[in-house]
Amino acid sequence: MADTETPAPSLYESREPIFPRRVSGKFRNLKWVLMAVMLGIYYVTPWLRWDRGPELPDQAVLLDLAGRRFFFFMIEIWPHEFYFVAGLLVMAGLGLFLFTSALGRVWCGYACPQTVWTDLFILVERWIEGDRNARLRLHRQKKWDFRKARLRVTKWVAWFLIALATGGAWVFYFTDAPTLAVDLVTGNAHPVAYTTMLILAGTTFAFGGFAREQICIYACPWPRIQAAMMDEDTLTVGYRDWRGEPRGKHRKGAGAENLGDCIDCRACVNVCPMGIDIRDGQQLACITCALCIDACDDVMAKIGKPRGLIDYLALSDETREREGHTPRAVWKHVFRPRVILYTALWSLVGIGLVFALFMRPEIEMTVAPVRNPTFVVLSDGSVRNTYDVRLLNKHGEARPFELSLTGNDNLTLSLEGEDDTTVDVPANETYLQRVYVTAPNGTEEAQDERTAFSLWVEDLTNGTRAENDTVFNGRDN
Repeated sequence: MADTETPAPSLYESREPIFPRRVSGKFRNLKWVLMAVMLGIYYVTPWLRWDRGPELPDQAVLLDLAGRRFFFFMIEIWPHEFYFVAGLLVMAGLGLFLFTSALGRVWCGYACPQTVWTDLFILVERWIEGDRNARLRLHRQKKWDFRKARLRVTKWVAWFLIALATGGAWVFYFTDAPTLAVDLVTGNAHPVAYTTMLILAGTTFAFGGFAREQICIYACPWPRIQAAMMDEDTLTVGYRDWRGEPRGKHRKGAGAENLGDCIDCRACVNVCPMGIDIRDGQQLACITCALCIDACDDVMAKIGKPRGLIDYLALSDETREREGHTPRAVWKHVFRPRVILYTALWSLVGIGLVFALFMRPEIEMTVAPVRNPTFVVLSDGSVRNTYDVRLLNKHGEARPFELSLTGNDNLTLSLEGEDDTTVDVPANETYLQRVYVTAPNGTEEAQDERTAFSLWVEDLTNGTRAENDTVFNGRDN
């Protein structure tokens, strides 16, 4: 008898799509409000107008890559001020640590772009295909008939339009939104704009429509890091198993009096966008969206049991509750050393950025001595040094800047290509001006190796001044 080979068992299981059920409650309502606010900010912000003068687009928030500047209402950030961007990134990181240590993964559950757009895509899916049971039946229907094709195509088209609007809104942040919108429609926009839109549309369509919870579990690093930010006093979504167990559906049969409050209805599982069972304890996949709390509270109200079987809990309160005592006040969990430390660091960085923002000068000057040659001896024996001076005009109109020097009466200053010491600097630009400083023959400055002095620039429109210390190189003989 011929030997028959037994096929090796598969080590991988195909993903079963998650179809969360619709739920109502305070946390679901909070998520709706936050989703509307955040999507509104994202889509509307590029269209807010702000008068920036004749040389720049009248856009309140603009990432001007060509001009290497960032505009945020009245604030203008230049390339050499990148420390502001770095500071904002530090604040974002500290803010993430702060909220995670206090309330778990509330960022993931309420404000993460992946969560927001997934929520929006699920909402559209529910409108078109129906609630959870209807979507499950459609998914398990192997045969593609006209109805299934119509529903799926309608859903995918709606998803793609949302995704395209997402990519379109993003490119509006980098140039004047009304102008770019016309160019996009008429086909006159730069290919980079179309390419960026399609890439963002494709990723939004795939991540929000199909990948969903897989992005949170497999692609995002935060679930692996969050444990370091949390401790036994962190408030996070949990199941009061000492109250709910043993669970059981039958409440009128023998032994019903020994059952806990959980009736094993699986409402918490059916509404979870991650497809987990919170009754199994804390899990990497849980994003703390609290929809299971709304679902469970609704069931508890229907069967006449107290709410809170699933709730925001702190591990440190478990012993107290098991013994029948009330948990500690929420503020005692939130205001503890770790949270206070993160808050203090976050505040210090923010205060530092605000201080630096309002203390920065309106004009700036950098001085670079020309080293080849270090100095030049003129026909009359005087010694001349050359400097490249960069003048930054942060205003929306061209302004006259006057250059001068202090610190030595024997040195004289002149500008290349100018009859006097005044130069017109264009609006919102860095202007390069070559400057000559001369020491007469026979003076100590012409003979000494190095002589310190200061270059000054003054905005003749409003009197603002800036200074830069440098040195004059003599013949040293």
